[in-house]
Amino acid sequence: MLLAGTVVADPETVYEEGAVVVEEGTIEAVGPRADVEDAYPDRPVREFDLLSPGLVGGHVHSVQSVGRGIADDTALLEWLFEHVLPMEASLDREEMRTAAELGYLELLESGTTTAIDHLSVRHAEAAFEAAIDLGIRGRLGKVLMDKRAPEGLKEDTDEALASTERLLEAYHGAADGRIRYAVTPRFAVSCTEACLRGAREIADRYDGVRIHTHASENREEIETVESDTGMRNIAWLDEVGLTGEDVVLAHCVHTTERERDILERTGTHVTYCPSSNMKLASGIAPVADYLDRGISVALGNDGPPCNNTLDPFTEMRQASLLQKVDRLDPRATPAQVVFEMATLGGARAAGFERVGALREGWQADVIALDTDLTRATPLFDPLSHLVFSAHGDDVTFTMVDGDVVYDEAFGGLQTGDADDVRGRARRVADGLRD
Repeated sequence: MLLAGTVVADPETVYEEGAVVVEEGTIEAVGPRADVEDAYPDRPVREFDLLSPGLVGGHVHSVQSVGRGIADDTALLEWLFEHVLPMEASLDREEMRTAAELGYLELLESGTTTAIDHLSVRHAEAAFEAAIDLGIRGRLGKVLMDKRAPEGLKEDTDEALASTERLLEAYHGAADGRIRYAVTPRFAVSCTEACLRGAREIADRYDGVRIHTHASENREEIETVESDTGMRNIAWLDEVGLTGEDVVLAHCVHTTERERDILERTGTHVTYCPSSNMKLASGIAPVADYLDRGISVALGNDGPPCNNTLDPFTEMRQASLLQKVDRLDPRATPAQVVFEMATLGGARAAGFERVGALREGWQADVIALDTDLTRATPLFDPLSHLVFSAHGDDVTFTMVDGDVVYDEAFGGLQTGDADDVRGRARRVADGLRD
């Protein structure tokens, strides 16, 4: 298949009249349209306005999708312990699958082709199955909570770790490697030292497994960890082995100089979630400083109850503008930097090679956007448009691993029934309301 249009191949490369050739899940060629069509004269052509690499959600909670709007105007720990965790605990297996499907549907419809997904304690297998069936690329993990957890979510430490390993062995590498596992402690507030150290031990026993958790999102959270351990959050995670190139820490809003040195020294990945951090009034993550230090930064939406959208384009815009305001510098986090966080930075955090750009030999994760829109007129700079003007509902086509999973021209979702997913999600939400 030959996909033609304006091609944003990566943060530095734009072909105003470009083309991408996809063959058996791989990008075979990308470049100026005339050159590509000369080299591949017999390929069927699909015409699009704007083509881009699929975006990477560096921290999402797909299974919280049925709780969108249930906990507005609350601070983090109240939001979590009084609203979101009880909601997660109430979901049975089929409801959890529906919640995950709703999240993946929104991601695929709005241009996210890869997600690092923080699931829940129970019924995580239902989300893995949903991800496999709907066709998203993902790094998924069952949540670990062995202290400070509501009824229905607190687990015995040994059983929590054992069930993690069972899921890992069942799903890591599934769907021809499109699905991979992340050992996923909720955060230090709700995990004992034994649980955190056990997470590291499991990750070390398997090739290609990562660790994904939250850190230093909120001052009250940090105070709780310091009261428990005598150490600040990231210093404590480093002490128990939860830093390193295979670790993704969501948020990292409040960090000391020593903690930033730890992140830099260990190669730990940070995921920036600007909309969530604003909505929960957690603060502004010092992302410009992280980038100056060479710390790898991805971009994430967090969960629908604290965002309330999984639109990656909204997140790119917020990411750039918030850093400019924080530094009082309009040059901070320009479009190229933010687009890299949302593509290549996310792929690095997720541990997927050859993902995050349109390059020969890379995985064919491609999205297309409509630009026949008033707010896309004039289109002086396609990259600027993607970061500052585009919306998720501009996406008309989503391809993951060479498979078309969403195509507006052919009815939308190609791997399931979107109306059925939304209908089931409304019934789950009705049950939560009751």
